[in-house]
Amino acid sequence: MPSYTAPTKDAQFILHDVLNISGKEIPGFADLDRDFTAAILEEAGKIAAEVLTPLNAVGDQEGCRLENGVVYTPTGFKAAFDQMKAGGWPGIDMPEEYGGQNMPYVIGTAVGEFFSAANQAFMMYQGLTHGAASAILAHGTEAQKHKWLPKMVSCDWTGTMNLTEPHCGTDLGLMRTKAEPQDDGSYKITGQKIFISAGDHDMAENVVHLVLAKIPGGPEGIKGVSLFIVPKLLVDDDGNLGARNGVSVGKIEHKMGIHGNATCVMNYDGATGYLLGDMHKGMRAMFTMMNEARLGVGMQGLAQAEVAFQNALDYAKDRLQGRDVTGPKNPDGPADPLIVHPDIRRNLMEQKSFAEGARAFMLWGATLIDQAHRAQDADADGLISLMTPVIKGFLTDKGFDMTIQAQQVYGGHGYIEEWGMSQFARDARIAMIYEGANGVQALDLVGRKLAQDGGKHVMAFFDLVKTFCKEEAGTDGMAEFVGPVKNASKDLQAAAMYFMQEGMKNPNNALAGSYDFMHLFGHVCLGLMWAKMAKASLDALASGTSDPKFHQTKLATARFYMSRQLPMTATHLARIQSGAEPVMALEAANF
Repeated sequence: MPSYTAPTKDAQFILHDVLNISGKEIPGFADLDRDFTAAILEEAGKIAAEVLTPLNAVGDQEGCRLENGVVYTPTGFKAAFDQMKAGGWPGIDMPEEYGGQNMPYVIGTAVGEFFSAANQAFMMYQGLTHGAASAILAHGTEAQKHKWLPKMVSCDWTGTMNLTEPHCGTDLGLMRTKAEPQDDGSYKITGQKIFISAGDHDMAENVVHLVLAKIPGGPEGIKGVSLFIVPKLLVDDDGNLGARNGVSVGKIEHKMGIHGNATCVMNYDGATGYLLGDMHKGMRAMFTMMNEARLGVGMQGLAQAEVAFQNALDYAKDRLQGRDVTGPKNPDGPADPLIVHPDIRRNLMEQKSFAEGARAFMLWGATLIDQAHRAQDADADGLISLMTPVIKGFLTDKGFDMTIQAQQVYGGHGYIEEWGMSQFARDARIAMIYEGANGVQALDLVGRKLAQDGGKHVMAFFDLVKTFCKEEAGTDGMAEFVGPVKNASKDLQAAAMYFMQEGMKNPNNALAGSYDFMHLFGHVCLGLMWAKMAKASLDALASGTSDPKFHQTKLATARFYMSRQLPMTATHLARIQSGAEPVMALEAANF
């Protein structure tokens, strides 16, 4: 059975040596000293390894089942869920007013990676609840907040998001679910939603669905969509559970992965719902949840890459296969371990450099969210808005790739279920699809985010990179890291300039290059993170660190990323600059 050890040391290094979180002027960050964050991360890592990891294979093998209208989760899930609730983990970064611990979002993100790596399907139950609660927190009335949030923050009640219908996914303007207004101010919701993660289960007293629907007589298309709170069980004004609402599970989907999460078809038959936010402004309210979910999904890509890498590394060290071409490294044994071979090293270094770079990128993004929300910083809000499709799209694409590479280390055993590697690949695959397929993320990045606020935020990113490179250009040991990042950033700027010049002539020139742009952007971000980590390690070594091996390893991994991964920006730029012609040349009938 695969194992998992939470990378607490690496997270601490990023939080404190790279990001200097306790030194940031963001409300609540001054309390985040090393000892405090170490205690939280160590405890989360212990739960991840001892409670959630053993249930990962159980959830994959058993799945969820629907019997007589009741959804049952896999063996052990409910007890683990109760343990998570008792520890206050679901509300770690939610307001104290509603029962949360009010810690910064960056701490919830660090902890969330550990839990997702240990058991992605399990973590989704509380992750979706967190998103639903955030939407109610942002858009609900005071009465709605006090009615729904305390139970959701504790996960006594869980939450979902209901967007997709059988005939429409991305194009939500086509939805048919209706919301008929009632005399008491409520609505009757009728329609069917599909692909609803954590749609129903036996681990919580109630499930609070956030459902997109159209009020008759409203505007056509997406402008006529509203968002509603639709509970599984009705709740009175005192918070007491009442009768079953008109919502039921039609079936549980049989999926490629995340078997431990109940992905449901939800049927609404005149179910009582309550408007959340403004009428016909449902997408604005839902995007509060979706943007948070997209960052969480990006984290899932990182998490599955990390756990797959850990197991591939252990296997490569233990499995004897062939001899080192430079001479035996295990002369007393029949063969050398896999890890002596250059191509295995190449494979493992790609995994390691991605996971550690992605972790830094993810945690930096989380600090931007805290800066935006806690410090009311509009510039930080704009920057994380720009980064959201990159985090979601790049980290999930590459995260899935890394699970496949980890599987490859095992050879034939990687294809056998008992070794567990296929689960990581199967679970990681969905992250490229849900919360907006990655092609849509790329279109959002190029079509909306680049030009947002007159291009202010992408220019701010370019300035951020330029300033870092300028400040560190003369620092001893930094030239080998600054140079590649500077060159990669020039590729990114050239791509953006191409879109500005050629996209105006033919929009397809921009759209055909959008996916490459998302990956180009992702590589620049990871390159920047690796340069920052290299600087932190050089400083630690210069000051006489007690752990030189850790920092020497960081520098070697940073060099690998700079020399073997970051040059991909040139390839992506060349593809972008080839324009739409190679992509659009064939008539549909000629494919």
